[in-house]
Amino acid sequence: MTPPNSLRLALAQLNPTVGDLAGNAAKARAARATAAKMHADLVLFSELFITGYSPEDLALKPAFQQAARETVEALALETKDGGPGVLLGTIWVEDGKLHNSLALLDGGKIVGLRHKVDLPNYGVFDEKRVFVPGPMPGPIDFRGIRLGVPICEDIWKDEVVECLAETGTEIVLVPNGSPFALGKQDVRMNIAVARVTESALPMVYLNQVGGQDELVFDGASFVLNADRSLAIQLPAWEEAIVLTEWTRNPSGWHCKPGERAIIEEGDASAYCACVLGLRDYVNKNGFPGVVLGLSGGIDSALVAAMCVDALGADKVHCLMLPYRYTSDDSLKDAADCAKLLHVRYDVIPISAPVEGFAESLAPLFKGTKTGVAEENLQSRVRGTLLMAVSNKFGPMLITTGNKSEVSCGYSTLYGDMNGGFNPIKDLYKMQVFALSRWRNANKPMGLMGPPGPVIPENIITKPPTAELRPNQKDQDTLPPYEVLDAILERIVEKEQSIPEIIAAGFDHDTVKRVEKMLYLAEYKRRQAAPGVKISERNFGRDRRYPITNRFRE
Repeated sequence: MTPPNSLRLALAQLNPTVGDLAGNAAKARAARATAAKMHADLVLFSELFITGYSPEDLALKPAFQQAARETVEALALETKDGGPGVLLGTIWVEDGKLHNSLALLDGGKIVGLRHKVDLPNYGVFDEKRVFVPGPMPGPIDFRGIRLGVPICEDIWKDEVVECLAETGTEIVLVPNGSPFALGKQDVRMNIAVARVTESALPMVYLNQVGGQDELVFDGASFVLNADRSLAIQLPAWEEAIVLTEWTRNPSGWHCKPGERAIIEEGDASAYCACVLGLRDYVNKNGFPGVVLGLSGGIDSALVAAMCVDALGADKVHCLMLPYRYTSDDSLKDAADCAKLLHVRYDVIPISAPVEGFAESLAPLFKGTKTGVAEENLQSRVRGTLLMAVSNKFGPMLITTGNKSEVSCGYSTLYGDMNGGFNPIKDLYKMQVFALSRWRNANKPMGLMGPPGPVIPENIITKPPTAELRPNQKDQDTLPPYEVLDAILERIVEKEQSIPEIIAAGFDHDTVKRVEKMLYLAEYKRRQAAPGVKISERNFGRDRRYPITNRFRE
């Protein structure tokens, strides 16, 4: 049989849901039908597409393993129609060992399986807890074409692709579940270029898109020819099914150049990540909408804009909960922001419940100085009322603390920390300012909010304040945010030592104070809502410190 000289490969950059085997299979069927109309020979799906990525310990459940296998076998039977073959990510048990695998379905059967070799076990990944590594792979034959199918991490070192090249691979197809982080696209591209250079083989890098708990996947799949030229670039942040056309020539396989989408960077990518992560968390968990407190400050204003961009104004309910320290500026700014976003906006004064609590506590607090405990009653009343609205009408409560506050514990447990999700949890305060300005000047495609400014200028320019006492400002308690964020980034993201940070020009006492606040707030972070991961080291999956911890530098 003469090997074919052409291949029509469809790339299915889609948004699966963890645990939704039937729903993910339906997506695969629909994508295959679309690919058939494109006259595709083969459809490539992302890593663990059938189960969703990452299933974590759900993958260890025997009933889930069996159901996943049956789902893949049912899809395989459907390929006897003579249509496109399917390369599909799934969990797979073989000889009693659970693998992260890729199955080739064609002609009504599962005609090939390959298992992930290099299981990542750092940062957000703990695949060694769940899976067993597979053996070094050779190519998988598809209708006379030898395809190498390393899975995600398998290309981050050279061994797997080197083995595939040495065993006759002609095209490298890489299914991925690669989470977004700022600057990640350049890292992926550099890794892919290195493997293409070493192997002299063309490569398809297919990534999933969508939110899964704290992780968000940006898609941004691409194709590199053997000369390292970019043949195809899929968009980020949206589903896409794209046909790629390949021809064999004397030097090997070549992909015909096609779509080259522009990939958002910097503030644009961070904003899109927060919106997509929020949208999928709300929708995939079945909430009808969201509710949040709109204080007149920049954090809640930015979150309100993200909620509208993610879900539409009709699914966002904003509440202003004023007390005696709420300024006229805040009342006006919150109302103006709600008007710009076209959301439902209600005002619920909190004087009666705050003073009721104070009256109940008066005998116990008699003879003590008024302080943080009394201030936090305001925050806890607001949190309770917001949760009551959530319970009564069903929308999820969104919380709005930024990474600077989360780092330093500048928040109230069971108060402003109440909520089911926090889209800005991994954004430092200075990033909040930057993204607010960016959103006022931009509206990316696919977002559901209005064009033009959506955050009043006064919210961006006025000094931040919690308004829990007269004339309060954040800077009364915290260093200036530009200083605080720079120190926190060096401690949290870069793990620099205290002497290194001081040597870089930061004040000794300020650095030590920030370190102390960071460590003391660990118990609060353990009780905080999940939120979108933006940085290389978010709190939770990336950075796991003990609560009880006496180490100080």
